[in-house]
Amino acid sequence: MANRIVLNETSYHGAGAIKEIANEVKVRGFAKAFVCSDPDLIKFGVTKKVTDVLDEAGLAYEIYSNIKPNPTIENVQTGVAAFKASGADYLIAIGGGSSMDTAKAIGIIINNPEFEDVRSLEGVAPTKKPCVPIIAVPTTAGTAAEVTINYVITDVEKKRKFVCVDTHDIPVVAVIDPDMMSSMPKGLTASTGMDALTHAIEGYITKGAWEMTDMFHLKAIEIISNSLRGAVENTPEGREGMALGQYVAGMGFSNVGLGIVHSMAHSLGAVYDTPHGVANAILLPTVMEYNAPCTGDKYKYIAKAMGVEGVENMSQEEYRKAAVDAVKKLSADVGIPADLKAIVKEEDLDFLSESAYADACRPGNPRDTSVEEIKELYKSLM
Repeated sequence: MANRIVLNETSYHGAGAIKEIANEVKVRGFAKAFVCSDPDLIKFGVTKKVTDVLDEAGLAYEIYSNIKPNPTIENVQTGVAAFKASGADYLIAIGGGSSMDTAKAIGIIINNPEFEDVRSLEGVAPTKKPCVPIIAVPTTAGTAAEVTINYVITDVEKKRKFVCVDTHDIPVVAVIDPDMMSSMPKGLTASTGMDALTHAIEGYITKGAWEMTDMFHLKAIEIISNSLRGAVENTPEGREGMALGQYVAGMGFSNVGLGIVHSMAHSLGAVYDTPHGVANAILLPTVMEYNAPCTGDKYKYIAKAMGVEGVENMSQEEYRKAAVDAVKKLSADVGIPADLKAIVKEEDLDFLSESAYADACRPGNPRDTSVEEIKELYKSLM
């Protein structure tokens, strides 16, 4: 069986990279942008950094901001209608995963209108045409949605999130500019950074992992471990490192999948609107312990990538514990809660566990699981 890698056509990295957007638009012959960005980014002038580039180049655009932190079916459907009315021929997604996921779903439905109900996009949908071209500009260092073939939508009516996997949705251009991330508050920097670490670790141990993605994931673990504390303190080096580390993680996990940390986090986000990165960070060490028996010697290399010394002299039990402890320490250092006591209600456990088991990320988990075992993992953090 052949292994597949899908990446952006073009990506730009480094401070000031957003200046390249105007040239990309002109070279590709685009006429008008439909800019997807959430209200807070517009309010605080982050979106304006990109629209200023468009204004200076005399490029037309229209802004769409009906986007929630966990984007809903309604956000997508309203966006589809607005795109049709705008006369735009490409999308610019500015923000974290929410803006990019919304843009991906809009772009897919515009070119594949048979999926306009949105729910039918769950899993691997048989779309026929690539989505409307997207230029993705992340403002958080975590989701890597700018380089992935995945997006996540919330079904408010059914209280669940669903994952969509589609090679047709990947942005044609990704612009990773750490200056776009400098206004992120500490809490958001920490949670999105731990989301990126979760991507790297889950992608590294998933059933679909292979040599090329292992290379991406181990490097991402190293960069994120060295950069996240500095990024939380808003140092230029920390911001630059996280911008790169989260993208490299995305290069890997988008092509091999994730595991039940994400499945369980999706359920928490759907039921309690828990920030995705916070949910991942709380769950990751516990799920790592659960998965350890099915990971061979991989925790040795995770521990080394996270800066643990003396790993070569450790037993398997010791280096597995060292890897989990390194994750716990990084999470604590950046201010992430240690448990779910303030989030999960006992009466929701069955629904949460069943939803997590049904999630598209669950089959990639290195250890085969069950609804009951997922329920016990939730309970252990309450």
